[in-house]
Amino acid sequence: MVKRTVTVTAIVTEEFKQRLAAELKQAADDQQRRIDQMDFQGRRLIADIQKTDLSQAMGVRQRLETEKSRQEAVKREYLERVGQVSELEIDSRFPYNVVEGFVEVKVGDNLADKLQNAEMVVKDGVIIEVREP
Repeated sequence: MVKRTVTVTAIVTEEFKQRLAAELKQAADDQQRRIDQMDFQGRRLIADIQKTDLSQAMGVRQRLETEKSRQEAVKREYLERVGQVSELEIDSRFPYNVVEGFVEVKVGDNLADKLQNAEMVVKDGVIIEVREP
């Protein structure tokens, strides 16, 4: 048995759109919590450093602001995707996830063929098709 990647493709339904939008909103909320936690811990760290080295505190503040901006961009991307979910066409295919799976190999198999991506097609969480290369 060897590991290979398996692409999970979803057939778009109303249920899928609702679930995907909820997942993206949850991811945005989680991201905001990380930003808030980083902000809180960063202020405490900067306050401690300022007592001994003001220039080092300024450098830490700058790095924290850069990271905060990056994290906020990730959150905005999640929220933009929520808006895009409503535009997905019913019964279209949406590349939903990539997982790792195992494939059985034996002497004489073409390894390149065995390691090519497989695909699982799901509709409302139920596997309706497995495509092997």
